[in-house]
Amino acid sequence: MPRSEINRSGEMQVFVCVVEQGGFSAAARACHMTPSAVSKLVARLEARLGTRLVNRSTRAFRLTPEGSAFYERAARILADIEDAERGAAAGEQPVGRIRLNTSASYATHILSPILAEFLGAYPGVSIDLMLTDVIVDLLAERTDVAVRAGPMKSSSLVARKLGETAMVIVGAPAYLERLGTPRTIEDLERHNRLGFSYVRTVDGWPLGRAGDTVVVPAAGRVRASDGEALRHIAIGGGGLARLAAFTVRADVAAGRLVPVLEDLNPGDREAFHAVYIGQGGPLPVRVRALLDFLAERGRVG
Repeated sequence: MPRSEINRSGEMQVFVCVVEQGGFSAAARACHMTPSAVSKLVARLEARLGTRLVNRSTRAFRLTPEGSAFYERAARILADIEDAERGAAAGEQPVGRIRLNTSASYATHILSPILAEFLGAYPGVSIDLMLTDVIVDLLAERTDVAVRAGPMKSSSLVARKLGETAMVIVGAPAYLERLGTPRTIEDLERHNRLGFSYVRTVDGWPLGRAGDTVVVPAAGRVRASDGEALRHIAIGGGGLARLAAFTVRADVAAGRLVPVLEDLNPGDREAFHAVYIGQGGPLPVRVRALLDFLAERGRVG
């Protein structure tokens, strides 16, 4: 069949309907088609793609691995088409879905308290929020905006700075009572130093001594890919953690955590940026609205 005669979006819509309805008969009712027409369309799609998407039997409906992958991508493509149509119809009014990737710490302490304000200001916009401390490939993950901590490396990404935060080593009162409050770098040897399970710009805890900075490895018994997990472990008495000050400010004020070794704190600060892919034409209005909002209301300090 010539490429121009293939209704790819139509095929995707029917296939997505089959998956979401759980079978050909249910999809036929939802799509106002006959079961045989739905079955033939899926068979034609499989023949064109050269792979089986669905394992058929009289009692079960199950996607193949290739079918699962095709469904995920087809569903996203159809959602993007819908967003594009809504956005074009709305003109300059922000509308559509934004995929936002950020750390659990930023989401918990900065974003969550203000997100309702953004949604209220832009009722046509919806947010897909993905949480990870690990740097993601924005293009591969189909991410519109990511909030990242640390210095920006030269890349094709464009960044808007959202402020910077001090770093602090903290422990729970009960933990410090049990193992003692460290006063020197050497005292850290007997402490469980909670760390991150991915590579960071500085892989350890920098501490100042006699004008020099010594990096102490975070060689504890627990490592995590999420700063919020380390915070909760520290609150529970599991060890010391070096975290962004804005994430533990309320805990320190409430007495759940206690800063230690502040006289050796070198005063380094961690920057936060909202990053996005800057190539390929003007930004969608919805993305620009989120970036402006974060630059004003989503700053760390």
